[in-house]
Formats: sequence, structure tokens, C-alpha cells
Amino acid sequence: MGRMGSTDYTKNLEQTQETAQHPHRLPKAEFDAVLKMGQQLAEELKDIPDGDLIADMVLTTLKLLRDGNNRGDLKLAAKSFKELRYALKVFNPYRDVRKVSIFGSARTPENHADYRQAAAFAKQMAALGWMVITGAGGGIMAAGHGGAGPDPSFGLAIRLPFEQETNPYIARNKKLINFKYFFTRKLMFVRSSHAVALFPGGFGTMDEGFEVLTLVQTGKSVPTPIVMIDSPGGTFWKRWDHFVREMLLGHRLISEEDLALYKITDKVSEAVEEITRFYANYHSIRYHRDNLIIRIRQKPSAGQLAQLNRDFADIQTSGEMYCCQALPVEKDEPDLKHLHRLVFRFNKRNQGRLRMLIDRLNELVA
Repeated sequence: MGRMGSTDYTKNLEQTQETAQHPHRLPKAEFDAVLKMGQQLAEELKDIPDGDLIADMVLTTLKLLRDGNNRGDLKLAAKSFKELRYALKVFNPYRDVRKVSIFGSARTPENHADYRQAAAFAKQMAALGWMVITGAGGGIMAAGHGGAGPDPSFGLAIRLPFEQETNPYIARNKKLINFKYFFTRKLMFVRSSHAVALFPGGFGTMDEGFEVLTLVQTGKSVPTPIVMIDSPGGTFWKRWDHFVREMLLGHRLISEEDLALYKITDKVSEAVEEITRFYANYHSIRYHRDNLIIRIRQKPSAGQLAQLNRDFADIQTSGEMYCCQALPVEKDEPDLKHLHRLVFRFNKRNQGRLRMLIDRLNELVA
């Protein structure tokens, strides 16, 4: 049997794909007719607020008819979209309230020190006006909901064939959302949170912790305080940190500045302070072209600004940081107009250093 050349392989692959897709593809004439109706609807949608985005979703959905995906693929897309739509609806009334996501083992019993730490942490955060998001199961998740109480609690449940039963604190809550897919659930955890708290847990906790660290480290998520909370005198996260420093940093797989993205403590009060201090002066960020816009409550003095430019010159691609009021591009966020802005050209790479800059800005109101 002769060897297949690259040209033959490419041709064979194209034929295989065409054969596989063709039985499910809507005939061109029928698709064109459907697309024309969709385009007419899209034009009408553009006359309503944000209708351009809805129109884009409609047209993208219609193109699935052309692409020849099988029914299983279409079910995946439809179910994912429905889950996200419903989750966004549930969160929307509370979009202006800060929230902390709590992760940890579903197997932690109520008499365990980790459970008590999680309950105490959630209670303190709720007392400060924060809302709590957990996975709605038992263990640390139940501790989070039990400590915070039902009103400030969200439950993001995942359907599993074992181990996942909705805890009684969130079971009949209107802010309970059931997900089929982990990826839609994780998306809602990250995009809805203003802070993340991790308690000792297994594979799921490791996955969620590394996921949020990766998103913040790569700039795919906004800067977020991440705290890892041990039981009093516990070493779970200290040993994890030892592994990170020895194996990841030691082998130059991460940068030393990445260690600034998280804090480890065995004191609930320190964890709460770490999160609340993050927002002492810093409010939020927004990108506009090459510029990073940092919204802050108190702007630095001329001397402080000069020092910031010297100390953080390494993360600026050109020019210098400057302070200003709200920019024209932010007109869609009028409720943030009162905040000051620190603007500079960020290299978008050194997220650990950006975290250090935010910490420095927060020191202005210390």
C-alpha cells in the first residue's frame, strides 16, 4: 500500500467532510430563502436598543442550517444558548451588587474546620453587602449558602450522576440555576464574580482555581482578588503554594509576578480584608484600543502619579500614565461618570504587575 501524499490527504479529507455534512445540509435554494427572511428580520431589529447584537445572533443561528451540523451538534448549541440566556436573566437584577464565588469540596462535613471557615467567611461578606455564589451542592457550597443566608445567595448547580444534591439553603431559591454543561456554568461563575474564595477541595476545586488564575493571568478576565483559605493552622493551600513555587516558578513555567494574583491565609478576617481592600480605591477597568482605562475613586497627586510612572514603566508600551475624567467611549456607562480615570498604554501581558499597580492605587486611600 503506497504512502498517501499531502495533496491526496487534503483532497480525501475534504471529500470525507463533504460526504459527512451533505446529508444534513439544507439545500442552497431553501437556505437562501430562509436567510433572506432572517436578513429582513435583522434589519427590523436594528431599530431597537441593542437590536444589532440580537440580529447578529439570529443570523449566526441561521447559518447552522447551512453548515451541515448533525442534530447532536445543534442540540449542544441550542442547549448552551438557553442555559446562558436563563442564567443572564437570573443575574441581571443584581448586576450592580458585588459578588464572591466560593469553591471547595462537596465532601466536607459540617463538623469540619473548613466548613466553619467557609460559613464564617460567607456570613462576613454578606454583612458587608456582598452576594455569594456557590455550586449549590453540599460541603463547602452548603457552608457558603448557610453562612450568607438565602437572600444574598446564588446557586449554580451542575447535573451529575452522583454526589451532587442541592443543599437545603438554596433548594427553593429563585436564584438557583441548573446547568447541564460545565463550561456554561464556569462562564457564569467567572463573569458574575468580583472576587473568588477557594477552600480545600478536590479535582473540581483545583480546576476552578487554576481556571480563574489562568483567565486573570492572560487578561481574559478582569483583575480579580483571589483568596485561598485554610482552616486555622491548616496547610492545604500552603502546600499547594509550595508546589506552585517549586515546580511552576522553579521551572520558569510562570513568572514571579504571577504569585501576586492570589493570597493564602488561614484567617477569615484577612480573606475578607483582601477582597474589600481590592476595591478601596479601584473600581473597574475598560480597554479602548491600545489604552487601559482604570476607574478609581481618588486620583493620585502629581507627585504620586510621577512615582507610578517610574515604578510601572515596564508595563507601558509608550507614553505615560495620565489622569482624566470619563472618556467619550464610556458614554454607555453614565453611572460611572463620577469616577476618576488613570489611563495608559498597557502591554496586556504583565497581569501580575497590573495587580501590583491596583494595590498601589488602593494604598492612596489607606
